[in-house]
Amino acid sequence: MRAPQRGGAPGPGEEHNPGPPSTPRQAATVILLRGGEHALEVLLVKRTPKARFMGGVWVFPGGAVDAQEGDGDEAQRAAAVRELREEASVSLPDAAQLVKFSRWITPAVVKTRFDTHFFLAELPAGQEPAVDGQECVDLGWFTPQGALEEHDAGQLPLVFPTIKHLEQLGAFASVTELLAHARGRTVVPVEPRIVLEGEVARILLPGEEGY
Repeated sequence: MRAPQRGGAPGPGEEHNPGPPSTPRQAATVILLRGGEHALEVLLVKRTPKARFMGGVWVFPGGAVDAQEGDGDEAQRAAAVRELREEASVSLPDAAQLVKFSRWITPAVVKTRFDTHFFLAELPAGQEPAVDGQECVDLGWFTPQGALEEHDAGQLPLVFPTIKHLEQLGAFASVTELLAHARGRTVVPVEPRIVLEGEVARILLPGEEGY
């Protein structure tokens, strides 16, 4: 299945699971920002097309929490820092400075499930991201609206959670404004539902009609 248009069918890694729900694996993602007081851009990396899970899709750097990292908030932050370093060659000096932005749990009917904690972080001074050419093969800085427009034009494959985060981020004019908002918010877990209507799958969020 291809990555969804906004609100559309499931994309790569979101295939239907007809059996009992699997237990979501703990994961962490970093929405890396640049622009300071005057602009807002986010870093997206392209996963290798060879990957079995979300191959060829553009995502925020992130991945599963390793067993040795433990559990809870400290483990999620450690995983976020590690994944950003591995996938984008950016080293954050202090995991405690990550700003928690959201928490998404993959729908129960999806085969591969994650309980993903999304963190915000500014690009540290003097660093520039780079991909390893294996797990991730390309990267780019995008305004949230610019990324969504490229996706709608068929030029930037995205999956549903990335699309929804970009839509939220597009409400802010600068990194400073976004971080001020995020530091004052309470993060509530979001678990989308997939509703099958014949051969068409719709993804619904809490509060939407039919959820």
